[in-house]
Amino acid sequence: MSDDQPPSSHSPHKSWIGKLGQLLGGEPQDQEELLDVLREAQENHLLDSYALSMIEGVLKVAEMRVRDIMIPRVQMVVVSKEESLEAIFPLVVESAHSRFPVIAEDRSKVVGILLAKDLLAHALVDKVVRVEDIMRPVSIIPESKRLNILLKEFRSNRNHMAIVVDEYGATAGLVTIEDVLEQIVGEIEDEHDDSDDEVYIQQRNEHEYTVQALIPIEDFNAYFSTHLSDEAADTIGGFILHELQHMPKRGEHVDVENLRFEVMRADSRRVHLLKLKIKKTTKLAN
Repeated sequence: MSDDQPPSSHSPHKSWIGKLGQLLGGEPQDQEELLDVLREAQENHLLDSYALSMIEGVLKVAEMRVRDIMIPRVQMVVVSKEESLEAIFPLVVESAHSRFPVIAEDRSKVVGILLAKDLLAHALVDKVVRVEDIMRPVSIIPESKRLNILLKEFRSNRNHMAIVVDEYGATAGLVTIEDVLEQIVGEIEDEHDDSDDEVYIQQRNEHEYTVQALIPIEDFNAYFSTHLSDEAADTIGGFILHELQHMPKRGEHVDVENLRFEVMRADSRRVHLLKLKIKKTTKLAN
């Protein structure tokens, strides 16, 4: 056999590269087949796990909508357009946010956005200036907008925050460019974030909640007065994995008593975010 014989076409490197070439060069395939190829590349150490996680995040962003990640209206830190800059200083300092929705009569009507840097620019000149005098225009988007489209708009418009409205035009919440990017790269923490004060549970309406998968089962039970077992796992994310016995995909759900957990975000390593729906219970008449 000649020493200059070409290498075998059955090497692991050529195997996945060949599959990827066939996938992209042939008939259109579904997303799961593309992910299978990329996961095989990761298993063969041609793609690290963090890169794979980001690719999965990019693909999921194209499917997710603003309602899946927005901060609900009741949890927005807002300022009134009628207030003076001096009056809102304590709130701005305490919250440490860089942008604040400006409201009229109540939270259902957002009329502008106040940037902390604009406030600071006027702080030494005229503290009695009202918020509405320096607020910026607000970007309004529907709950149903897809995240990939929103990210493109954020970049082209140079906006970092948008107000989300429901089908009736009332404010439903807000979303930032950071919220979208976190779906791709994971949680982004800055010097103001305090992990001890992390908000694990956000109420969406009377019967639905958004739940961070890292919440300890003990804390979850205390909040909802439930009795989920913590023998097999310490967190709700671990509990879901134990119930399903596999790494779930977005949209998979688990029913426990009157609770339905739906996976909103997960990668190849763990569950990140869940939607919780509390089903109504009815009592049978005697």
